[in-house]
Parts: sequence; C-alpha cells; structure tokens
Amino acid sequence: MIQLGEGAWQIPVMPRQSLNCYLLGDVLVDAGVKRSAPKLLRALRGKAVSGHALTHVHADHQGSTAELCRALNLSLMCHPAEREAAETGYVVGSLSNPASFMARIQQRFMAGAGYSVARTLIEGDRVGGFEVIETPGHTKGHISFWRASDGVLIAGDAAMGMNLFTTAPRLGLPMGIATWNMDAARASIRKLAALRPKRVAFGHGPAVSGDAFAEFAVQLN
Repeated sequence: MIQLGEGAWQIPVMPRQSLNCYLLGDVLVDAGVKRSAPKLLRALRGKAVSGHALTHVHADHQGSTAELCRALNLSLMCHPAEREAAETGYVVGSLSNPASFMARIQQRFMAGAGYSVARTLIEGDRVGGFEVIETPGHTKGHISFWRASDGVLIAGDAAMGMNLFTTAPRLGLPMGIATWNMDAARASIRKLAALRPKRVAFGHGPAVSGDAFAEFAVQLN
C-alpha cells in the first residue's frame, strides 16, 4: 500500500501500478479484476472497512466487487448511471463495441458478478472523508474523489497515468475504445485540474503532482 495522505492509501493490484484500488478512510474504492480479491483481502486485513465505492463499472474496476462485499459485509456505492451495470454484472455495455472479441474476453474473464447497490453517489456527496466529483467521459457515470484539505484527488480513469501497452508512466486521455464520450472526458480533466490538486492518483499508473496534472490539462485545449 502506498500512502497518499492521512487515511488515504493506494493499493496496487497489478505490477508497476498498472491497476490500482484505494482505501479512503473506511471505504474501499474500486476492486480490480475478478482475480484481485485475494490480494485486496490481504491488503485490507486489520483495516476497518465498512463501504465500497466504484469510480465506474468496467471489468478492471468491478471484478472483485461482489466477492469483497460478501466477504467483508460492505455496502456498495456508485453513480446512478452505473447502477444497472453494477447490479447485473454486465459491464461492457459502455464500450464502443460491446460485442467485440476484447469486450467478450473482459466480460468472461475479468468481470465479476453483480451486487446490489445500497447508495448512489452524485456530486457533493462525501465518502471516506472525500467529496464526490462527477467526471463523465470514460463512462457516463464516472466519479472521482477529492479532498480539499490536503489536495488529494483520486481521479480513477478520468485520465490515465500510464501507457497500458508499455506500462511506462505518462499522463493521457482514457483509452478511446473503452470511452463513452472523449469530449466529455477532456472537459472532466479540465474540471479536475481547476480544483488545483496537489497529488493526483489514477486507476492505472502512479500518482503525479498537481503541477504535472495541470500542465497536462492545459495541453488538451
């Protein structure tokens, strides 16, 4: 686990921080792929965890959700636009081609079972000491988590922190083939940069400084 701030931890579940989950206070954010559950359970051993939130419902973030919620008796939270995917477990509907070979592989081998959503989250709600920020683009209901007191921002897949093909750290837009609306994604990145974060963490790749993220956002104009 990598500490980002007081009570805020990054939990890499794949090498080189290519896939990350987060513990914010007593809330687990995202759940990796289906095979990530054992690693997450080990990381959370001895921690007080009472809830589970999803930045968005793609197979690499929802995969272990049902198993973890059952094992730790966690309530599940997500944006209203993500609720159907979270509850049915059909997580490839927002991809540009849900019938593609890659989508079918993700659904079969990376996604987990659906789980009932106990609470939906919208902008301004608070989770684990963080404020929910609506950041649509990668998916219609993507959300990020922001704490103004120390400038820590969990951006999820609103932006990428690495090249997934090479695993080299670099800031970039979310992968086009898996993104609902790229114009909305650019707008969400600019929205997050306007918060003036000090540290920004992602679903994929290592955290970066707020200055690096602000420079990246400017280049999108």
